[in-house]
Amino acid sequence: MNNQLDANQSGFKKGHSTETALLSVTEALRIAKAASKSSVLILLDLSAAFDTVNHQILMSSLSALGITGTSLHWFESYLTGRSFRVAWRGEPSRAHHLTTGVPQGSVLGPLLFSIYTTSLGHIIQAHGFSYHCYADDTQLFLSFQPDDPTVAARISSCLADISTWMKEHHLQLNLAKTELLVLPANPSLQHDFTIQLDSSSITPSRSVRNLGVTVDDQLTFTDHISKTARSCRFALHNIRKIRPFLIEHATQLLVQALVITRLDYCNALLAGLPSCATKPLQMIKNAAARLVFNEPKRAHVTPLFISLHWLPLSARIKFKALTLAYRSVTGSAPSYFHSLLQVYIPTRSLRSVNERRLVVPSQRAKKSLSRTFSSTVPCWWNDLPTGIRNAESMTTFKKELKTLLFRLLYSYVPIRDAPIDRLVTGIGRFSRIGRDRRPAGSANNRFFKVGIYEVKGYQTPPPQKKIDAHFNTACLAPPTDSRVT
Repeated sequence: MNNQLDANQSGFKKGHSTETALLSVTEALRIAKAASKSSVLILLDLSAAFDTVNHQILMSSLSALGITGTSLHWFESYLTGRSFRVAWRGEPSRAHHLTTGVPQGSVLGPLLFSIYTTSLGHIIQAHGFSYHCYADDTQLFLSFQPDDPTVAARISSCLADISTWMKEHHLQLNLAKTELLVLPANPSLQHDFTIQLDSSSITPSRSVRNLGVTVDDQLTFTDHISKTARSCRFALHNIRKIRPFLIEHATQLLVQALVITRLDYCNALLAGLPSCATKPLQMIKNAAARLVFNEPKRAHVTPLFISLHWLPLSARIKFKALTLAYRSVTGSAPSYFHSLLQVYIPTRSLRSVNERRLVVPSQRAKKSLSRTFSSTVPCWWNDLPTGIRNAESMTTFKKELKTLLFRLLYSYVPIRDAPIDRLVTGIGRFSRIGRDRRPAGSANNRFFKVGIYEVKGYQTPPPQKKIDAHFNTACLAPPTDSRVT
């Protein structure tokens, strides 16, 4: 059945999520901006979408998909003969027969609604727009040259045809809640689009809330980070009030349920952003770790993170992005991910054919492409050890990946019988000292602290270029830690 559904529908499908849907849309907008194009993003809002599905039209849509005979009668029997009633002060009303709608909260309800709206994609594509859906949330987006004078007319025409299609299918497009976001090719450009449709007008916003993520017109996610940090601070404030009455484990469960989940939601969208942009979220995670152990606000968080087995925010983002890359390589990701992450296939027989590498897009003549998901993640993926990339299952991949990230960030792992210029990293047992180069340890087994690096075997600190050159080959000992959070 999934092969019969719209490929751009991510709602209630295995391997699909709001995160994959948002990645698909934002990546298209970022690539357009890198190509010096402006874009518009339109978020459609439907009123009582599941309750207004016409049964006859739905039966016709099922027949068009090849569902006939007994199977079609099963669906018809499932939908017909339903009634509802309401109760007021303990007194129920008379039963009213239902002739429209699909049951909400059921397994078949979202699937039937997706089938019901399959033909909407053809209307959108006829006007040159791209689109993506998640259940009844529909996103339209169009990229164009900044001096194109026909954009406003194309938007109006497309929305008019969508409104007509909605009326024919007994759905109600709520223009008052439909949002428009204009993303200029560069910050100095100003596009004045005011769309008139019937008696309603749609004016552009500086930011819109899309599937729980606030998207701004520069795709910096500054507003989203600020709102997430604000909601997390409120949750931490409430937990702190009852912290004296909680044991450590209970506090950890509350923090992970109310704070860490919010930090992790759609965090793959932040891949490629500079650390200064995500610093507010890292500060929230630091405060959460201190709250779990009831430590003062200036306590060092690295030992706390190690005890909780938490990764810093940047590593957590990398972990999520690489998990999506693994799903794409193994074929369990949505089909639209194939345009974001492409598996490298050599033109001739090479040893790398079985290494599960990804294609790194060329950045020639394209500005700011280095911060896109499709450019950042393949570099991260190709830098992983071959054994992790070739993991047999998602569970094994997550265990080995987190162990690697954990060692790179926190642990000193000596590499036996390795060349002297093989390096290992650590910021856990050994403090970060910036660019200073100071010897530590005994005279016979000296360690030199170079930035965040701990180098074994050198009697004098190695040059920084050698450290950077060998960073990706460090910490290749087999992973043993299997805890995954």
